[in-house]
Amino acid sequence: MARRKLNHEGTLVLDSEGLSKLLSDHAPVVALVAEARARGMEVVISALTIIEAVHDRTDRVRLSWLLSGMRIAPVGDEEAKAASALLLAAGLHGHKYAIDAVVAELALRQQRPVVVLTSDVADLTKLCGGQVRLVAV
Repeated sequence: MARRKLNHEGTLVLDSEGLSKLLSDHAPVVALVAEARARGMEVVISALTIIEAVHDRTDRVRLSWLLSGMRIAPVGDEEAKAASALLLAAGLHGHKYAIDAVVAELALRQQRPVVVLTSDVADLTKLCGGQVRLVAV
């Protein structure tokens, strides 16, 4: 599937629960993603989120198809350092909140407005403050 270059009007970020619910055709999440795309928002996911969401019953063909329509953001040295700084600032430990911190770091550097579909609203609020809109899924 070829990716079109769009003039993006913001960004939608999915955490692992957002991806899991999209994979399972959870109607509210499917609708939110469709609405974001209709508004010209780019859909983005962290490479680590894929690892967190996949399990032995994951439909790999559907996963591959869904991911082909998203930008998968890698996590390198700079992203890891920035996520660690967010953890420290929020007083959280990486052992429990590492991937949340990566999702927060990803969200904070995206084109505004940014919406994050997450099951961890409280944790991401600590990490992002009021800089992104969090939608519970």
